[in-house]
Amino acid sequence: DDVVIRFSGDSGDGMQMTGKLFTDTAALMGNGISTFPDFPAEIRAPQGTVSGVSGFQVHIGDHPVSTPGDYCDVLVAMNPAALRANARWLKPGATIICDGDTFNDRSVERAGFRTFDPVTEMNLQDYNVVFPHMTSMTREAVATVGLDPKAASKCKNMFALGICFCIYNRPLDHAVDFIRRKFAKKPAVAEANVLALKGGYNYASNTHAFANTYVVRPALLPAGLYRSISGNQATAWGLMAASEKSGRPLFCGSYPITPATAILEELAKRKDLNVKTLQAEDEISGICTAIGAAYAGNFAVTTTSGPGLSLKSEAIGLAVMTELPLVI
Repeated sequence: DDVVIRFSGDSGDGMQMTGKLFTDTAALMGNGISTFPDFPAEIRAPQGTVSGVSGFQVHIGDHPVSTPGDYCDVLVAMNPAALRANARWLKPGATIICDGDTFNDRSVERAGFRTFDPVTEMNLQDYNVVFPHMTSMTREAVATVGLDPKAASKCKNMFALGICFCIYNRPLDHAVDFIRRKFAKKPAVAEANVLALKGGYNYASNTHAFANTYVVRPALLPAGLYRSISGNQATAWGLMAASEKSGRPLFCGSYPITPATAILEELAKRKDLNVKTLQAEDEISGICTAIGAAYAGNFAVTTTSGPGLSLKSEAIGLAVMTELPLVI
């Protein structure tokens, strides 16, 4: 009836892109969907550590879905840290797909495991734990393209996506089309990602590690035109609507920071709606320009994430003392 999949790995492993492609494919097949992108709170956490794990959870169903789900049926863990950080979110009997190439003594120790047997240490024997060597198989799958080993390894997220597409009987068409459009100016990279996607699909369909495949049928949703929208995009549109209703021009002074950058990007597209945006040199400048804009009569906004908010604290005090309205 419904399935929750959690993609997780280091920042830079492409888990957000992987989750988005699975989500879009499910939407095109008519499933109900809800997603939750999960970013590390630290700025540039050390690679291979639990604090640096990034993730993307997607919940699809044969009915309207309103939450991204609490526990997952499938966990894709691209390294030991991702397994350690997310094992608590597994449903009983869930499938765990790990990149076997990353589970070496050094990375296991770096992830904080006390032993070199993470499965036993975390008591995961009752789960379907699969260790495909995704990095090395990805390199083999894209060998004909001629990329260097580092560039070839970056395609392993598509290999993982291919495995999940096979398990849940998803077509590859949308993902392939997206990859070719995204890397239109880099045909070798596009071809490598497509080959990795197909490689993962073929691996899953030819191994006994995944004994069952599943079909989540389309949801009975009202007919109409549907839009895929993220929280950031919805926030930007809400700000523009509020600006229009208030009769005040919208000003956003901000500094790019994951995951809030997309709000600034979305607002920057809409000069036709009298939106002004300024990409400042740091977080403090971003909020101070917004305070100045509020003083001049604008609908003033600044955007940030957790670490950025701490840098804005003094300027927030300034806005409170001067009694200037400011949306953070």
